[in-house]
Amino acid sequence: MPKLGRVLVIDDEVDMIENCARLLIRFGYEVVTEADSGKAATQYEREKPDLVLTDLRMPSLDGLGILQAIRAIDPAATVILITDFATIETAVRAVKDGAFDYLPKPFSADQLKVCVERAMDQRRLREENRRLLEQLTETHRFDNIIGRSLPMLQVFEIIKKVAKSEANILIIGETGTGKELIARSLHVNSRRATGPFIPVDCVSLPENLLESELFGHEKGAFTGAQAARPGLFEFASGGTIFLDEVGDISLNLQAKLLRVLQERQVRRVGSNRIIEVDVRVISATNHDLAQAVATGGFREDLYYRLNVISLPLPPLRDRTGDVQLIAHHYLTKYAASSEKEVAGVTPEAMRLLEQHSWPGNVRELQNVMERAVVLAEHELVQPQDLPEQIRVKVETASTLSPNELPLKRAKEVWADSFERDYLIRLLKRHDGNISQAAKAACVDRKTVHRLMKKYGIRSA
Repeated sequence: MPKLGRVLVIDDEVDMIENCARLLIRFGYEVVTEADSGKAATQYEREKPDLVLTDLRMPSLDGLGILQAIRAIDPAATVILITDFATIETAVRAVKDGAFDYLPKPFSADQLKVCVERAMDQRRLREENRRLLEQLTETHRFDNIIGRSLPMLQVFEIIKKVAKSEANILIIGETGTGKELIARSLHVNSRRATGPFIPVDCVSLPENLLESELFGHEKGAFTGAQAARPGLFEFASGGTIFLDEVGDISLNLQAKLLRVLQERQVRRVGSNRIIEVDVRVISATNHDLAQAVATGGFREDLYYRLNVISLPLPPLRDRTGDVQLIAHHYLTKYAASSEKEVAGVTPEAMRLLEQHSWPGNVRELQNVMERAVVLAEHELVQPQDLPEQIRVKVETASTLSPNELPLKRAKEVWADSFERDYLIRLLKRHDGNISQAAKAACVDRKTVHRLMKKYGIRSA
């Protein structure tokens, strides 16, 4: 039978050492012992145990001194202190200083077993988290994009093949899948890498302002145009312009954009002067543009201009194994920025993360991990550190009716269901036109987009 791990037992009482060693061997652990506390650090360095079990009160060097000496050798060392009633307050202080736990005398065999098992589990989790971080830095990222699933490896291969070309690329994917990251990666790996990368959010501006942003304007072209201003196509000359959510551009502006793509020339608003631009266009959408072309919502000629090469991105729910990698990436990032000692995620919390459907994709997971780090009170993220909609997934996915849920949760389930159904019917009534849907619902476009992102709804 394979050993569960190696334990170093330190105590100046021979009887205590023998009793602990006998029990630990019976539980399946390999045991080394040391009766001279002054030699504990040397023994630790020689034996490299997985766990240290040491008495707190000893004449030569007490448990606190041993804890400090061992952690000076290995800051990640796992130490359990054995204490009597009179030194429990000291033991609690030692836990705050880095000890894993304390075991008050007298303790039973079961208490010893549970305490050691918890410590070993914690150590294994820490080692697993360390290996995951090594994987992140060594093998499973392309530029700043993290993934080891087959769909993402296929995306990486496409990027390598098409980045050097001058062809326009259309990135297709749900909200939050990392379309701008992919666009930046294409730019960085292209011949235009030394030129500018200009991202444009086509959904955040009304039509007249977006036209001015893209193509520029002359002084006096419209109210408030107090000076001439170059457009983003001019700023992007020699580099790449990224048109995010290009499917939301109006038909009128689509015609003007098509002319720019065909002629590689722009004309500022309020001017007759033609300006040459040397730009590669990468665009992105979360819509089905082919369907939009069929229904008249998107120009067919512009669609083919933008879609010389199509690059579909998989949603996070289809990227088996990537949730764990991405979660640890963001955990490490936010733990460092907040100076909190959060090293990983418990198996229970990770199970909840992997079972979630992630309608907001990677962006949603990023927000969840930032929240978890802020709320975490332990070295590992616990289930209670995760948002309620993730914690109650099993509950709401079961056969429980709303009447069987607590009142607060039942109201939330009903409200979410109503909001989602209302939004779907609203978008269907207006053939996926977000502007018309927002007007009919008496809300702004940003509210509609936020709800679509929340429920994973696509306007098509």
